[in-house]
This record gives sequence, C-alpha cells and structure tokens, in this order.
Amino acid sequence: MQSDTVDTSCHAVITEAVRHEARRILSDGTVTAVIGYAASRRKGSTQPIVITSVDDADKLICSAACVNNLAVYLTKAKKDVPRSGRIGVVVKSCDLKALVGLMGEAQLKREDLYLIGIPCTGVLGSVLQPAALLTTASIASKCCECTDRLPPGCDFVPSVQLPQLPRFEQRYTDEIARLEAMSPAERWEYWKEQFSKCIKCYACRQVCPFCFCEQCLCDRNRPQMVEQTPRPAGNTAWHLVRAMHLAGRCAGCAECERACPMDIPLNLLNRKMARELKELFNSETGFEVRDKGPLNSYQDDDDQSFIR
Repeated sequence: MQSDTVDTSCHAVITEAVRHEARRILSDGTVTAVIGYAASRRKGSTQPIVITSVDDADKLICSAACVNNLAVYLTKAKKDVPRSGRIGVVVKSCDLKALVGLMGEAQLKREDLYLIGIPCTGVLGSVLQPAALLTTASIASKCCECTDRLPPGCDFVPSVQLPQLPRFEQRYTDEIARLEAMSPAERWEYWKEQFSKCIKCYACRQVCPFCFCEQCLCDRNRPQMVEQTPRPAGNTAWHLVRAMHLAGRCAGCAECERACPMDIPLNLLNRKMARELKELFNSETGFEVRDKGPLNSYQDDDDQSFIR
C-alpha cells in the first residue's frame, strides 16, 4: 500500500518564527539561554543545541527530524545548561507534558522557563534516514495517536496554518489489542523475549526526563536492587521496575523506545500502563500541573477490589 506524504511546508515558517523569538528574548534579557534544535552533521538530521548569544539564533531549525525531548536538559541529571536566569526551551506537545510533570514533582518552576511551542505535524520514527519524506509509514508511532498538535499555555507559539493530516494507522492501539488477546502465559513469553534483547546500555534512562535522580537506585551495589549485568532476570527486573516507576508519570514522548538500540517496544509497555491508569483511576498525563499522581495519593473511595 502506498504511503501518504505529510505536508511539512509549514516548517520553514515555524523555523523563522522560532529564530525571531529567540533573538528577541535573548537580546532583551528575558532569557539567558535557549534550548532548541540545530542541524546535525548528517544531512537532514538535527541535534539539541543550547544557545546563549543572539548571533546563534539562526542555528535553530524546525523539521520532522526534531525528535528529541528537550525537557531532559532541564533536569538535575544534566549540568550543561546555565542555571542563572530564565531558560527558553522549544517544546512539542509531548515535551510540554514532560515539563508539566517535572513541575508537579517540584523539579522545575514555571516562572523559570520561557516556553516556545512548536505546532507539530509529527516527527520521523527513525532518524537513520532523516532526509526521507515524512509519510504515514515513516512517522513515529506516538504521532499516529496524538491529538495535541498545538502545545497549550506556552509563552510563544508561531502562528501557522497546520495542514490536514492523512489518516494514520493506530499502531500502539492495535498492538495493545493484539497482546490483550493473548493468554497471560503468551504475553509473558512475549515480554521475556523482548527483555532478553536488552544489553543494559541504559539509553532509555538517559533520554527520559523523569529519570532525574543523580544516582539511580538500580546502580547501587550495597544493597543491589537490580542485577546490572545483561542477563534475563536482571533485564526483566529493570524494565518492570522502570515501567512501574513511570506509571502515571510518562509523557508518552517515546524517547526511550527511539533510543533503544535493540528495538525493544518500551513505549508500548508505557502506553499499556497509561491505559490501565486511565481505566482504574481516570488519570492521565496532560498539561495541568498536579502535586500527586494516582499511585502516590490515596482517597477513601479508591477501588480496592484488586486486594485479595
């Protein structure tokens, strides 16, 4: 079946608008730095960039290869971004959900940020061939089910006419349905096979905005919580602990899945957890700051039928 091409002509307009706004807020002292995207060495690809000079604003770009969630550069685990003054950051809707979550966990303050929102037409699922057109086949799976094309509550969002997107295949929804149709034993075998591929590189942890601890509990040797070598028991423990740790917090940016060199469907697990929390607690990540999520708060009328 032939893939439909996604109209990305608005990227040029968004690029110019982001550059103009970056120049303005840097020159008038609104921010001391802007975190955004710049062209990378490989044709058509991008990389995160932190600029502190008006002269560098022309390096900023918007394209379908702007896949990174830049929220990760504002966590305690990262030391590269200046801490003096307000910071500007370019965000897609899924990135904004991560920032909102970090605000709720007292990791960031809204008044310390200047949010430059990107009207989004979707990003590439793989940047190995970034020069390829954005199509219904090459678009990231997370974008196929996203309805938040304009990040709300930002300080600046370029005014553009977003094109009507073609119909996408609901990849995560379909895959979750396929797994739910399996018996528990079959599902367990599926995930054991996926986790067995893990090489414990921790790329998933490095790109996740919610893995902001300066020392991860799973790195401790005394006591050792999770085996650190890439063996089946340790792999399963690592991924299940991480999935539960993200339950109710995950913004759905799918950076963990994109960064995984072994193609483990990590965001599929995260989306399944998100669906469970929606059904059990009517809770899902969004654009409103909340102090406590469903798994770290208690109400007298909570459903306790799962306790036996």
